[in-house]
Amino acid sequence: MDSPLPESELGIGVVGAGFIVRDCHLVAYSDAGYRVVGITSRTIETAQQVAALRGVPKVYRSLEELLDDPAIAVVDIAVPPHEQPGVIGRILNHPRRVRGILAQKPLAMSYAEAAALVAACEQAGVVLQVNQNMRYDQSVSYLKALLGSGALGDPVLATIEMRAIPHWMPWAKAGRSLSTFVMSIHHLDTFRYWLGDPVRVLASARPDPRSTFPHQDGINLYILEYENGARASGWDDVWAGPAQEGAGSSLGVRWRFEGTEGLALGEVGWPGWPRRVASTIEYTTIGDRGAWHRPRWPEAWFPDAFALPMRALLQAVITGAEPDIPGRDNLKTIALCEAVLAAAREHRVTRPEEFTR
Repeated sequence: MDSPLPESELGIGVVGAGFIVRDCHLVAYSDAGYRVVGITSRTIETAQQVAALRGVPKVYRSLEELLDDPAIAVVDIAVPPHEQPGVIGRILNHPRRVRGILAQKPLAMSYAEAAALVAACEQAGVVLQVNQNMRYDQSVSYLKALLGSGALGDPVLATIEMRAIPHWMPWAKAGRSLSTFVMSIHHLDTFRYWLGDPVRVLASARPDPRSTFPHQDGINLYILEYENGARASGWDDVWAGPAQEGAGSSLGVRWRFEGTEGLALGEVGWPGWPRRVASTIEYTTIGDRGAWHRPRWPEAWFPDAFALPMRALLQAVITGAEPDIPGRDNLKTIALCEAVLAAAREHRVTRPEEFTR
């Protein structure tokens, strides 16, 4: 029996050549020593520019040409969400079957479409990993380890407060959801990562005063209720005050986790992008007698953590095990997004399970 291939020998094909590929995916993959075989994009000239900049050996004229290459074992898809289902369908229908797909979040813009993609990948025997990349932020994953060790005791209250002014991509302006499926999905998935699945959702949303295109969920406020009594709350404020209109600014993404035996505080570094800004955490427990622990690291979520979801996919392909964020699990994040949208729109308490039927 052949020995398993090391991660660096599995060939990666990249679909898409936007800034997230250019400045995050390809930088992180290069630093990790992964083997990127080639890239394709809707605009071949852009793919050629990115390939030249990042040292990617091949540029394919089409997705089908990329899939024809026997050197490609897994495909990294980085296209707008409304295009992703079609790309996955073309991959699965191609005569030469790849072994794995890294899809971006949101997997699709509705639960029904996402569920169909997951079922199709399972039927085809293709490993599907979803890049819910906030889980790989260093402060977020450090807290997950703390919770696993029991250092903070039983969970009581978790909060994430985002005050940021995104640059909305054109595809985001035309979708059925603005903040929920583009920004809040990070935080909703993080709460699932930390606490599991909530049983009830309360939410309120209003349009962002700065964004002039039609939308409903600009500023998003939501509360998640858990069966064990824990509560989580997200405040996703994409207005963040009239900073672009001449006032001073106060921007950032901060989280707080309170347990029965400890408290942890964190700040996420990505609002400082394109500077490489590391996230931070500090925590204290009953046994610390008032002292605080402040671990630090040189890596930043953007771009360093982008190697980790690909690593999980490559390891799953090599070992036959499930990746750490499989498509089937990610459907619960999509259902939670649907629950937040409905709770805000219909002014009622919702349950995520309502949206899995």
